Amino acid sequence: MAATAIDRLRTNVQTVFLGNTRAVDLLLIGLLARGHVLIEDVPGVGKTLLAKALAKSIACDFSRIQLTPDLLPGDVLGVSVFNRDRSEFEFKPGPIFTNILLADEINRTTPRTQSALLEAMSEEQVSVENHTYQLKRPFMVVATQNPFEFEGTYHLPENQLDRFMLKVGIGYPARANEHLILTTQPSRTLIDGLKPVMSAAEVVQMQDAVPNIRIDTSIVDYVLDLAEATRHHEQLHLGISTRGALALTTAVQAAAVLHGREYALPDDVKDLFIASCAHRVISKTYLGNGDADATTRILQSILDRTPTPK
Repeated sequence: MAATAIDRLRTNVQTVFLGNTRAVDLLLIGLLARGHVLIEDVPGVGKTLLAKALAKSIACDFSRIQLTPDLLPGDVLGVSVFNRDRSEFEFKPGPIFTNILLADEINRTTPRTQSALLEAMSEEQVSVENHTYQLKRPFMVVATQNPFEFEGTYHLPENQLDRFMLKVGIGYPARANEHLILTTQPSRTLIDGLKPVMSAAEVVQMQDAVPNIRIDTSIVDYVLDLAEATRHHEQLHLGISTRGALALTTAVQAAAVLHGREYALPDDVKDLFIASCAHRVISKTYLGNGDADATTRILQSILDRTPTPK
């Protein structure tokens, strides 16, 4: 039943997003695992379109924040406004009070405003002026950023990156798909008419099923072996945290739901290891000369030499 609903959701997204199908699956895994996804790629490959297509495919609330250097935390969280009729302050919720939040160009805003997202991403709640407000479920942040644009941007600190369950690249579409994009322009002609194929309650129901996916002790040990290897690797300055290992484990369980299984496989770990962990580690090469691809190469080498459970 869940697999059928997910296939329906995937198909609906792909009617307007004609790019990388793996990017769609990773976004769905993040949704099922109650995680957040960072989409990093060059401009014009459909980062914003992918997030909007997912939101419109679910009958839920959607907000978009265009992050800029002058944006303040109150612009994200909300502010208290004085009500003259009642002679008291009223809290006006910000765009973060939604189901799916698109944080567009997250690295263009200041660290102070970036940090306004941390509590919501970790605990699904917002604290403003000594009051704590619970966010409704499902709640997911989909953030985008351009990896090659440095002027006017702010590097995302490690604690912010660690809140993202997965980091996704889209890449350029296949030639046949790009031909369709040029001739049909689905982002303009179809996105506005995209209808929801799943309710928010159905999403929550599938999210609640993820922790029940059977994950063998040997697979948990496999995740721990990989995490331990990153912490002692001679080319890594920073390894995977416990939060990172937990995120990988949860993503693996969500992948099983995505594929219609009631159990996790070692191949799920292999498939998600880099997407779940590359943004959590820092290579010494990157610190020296900014080689961002070094972490991917190092993690792949760790994956290749770590024994896979049978």
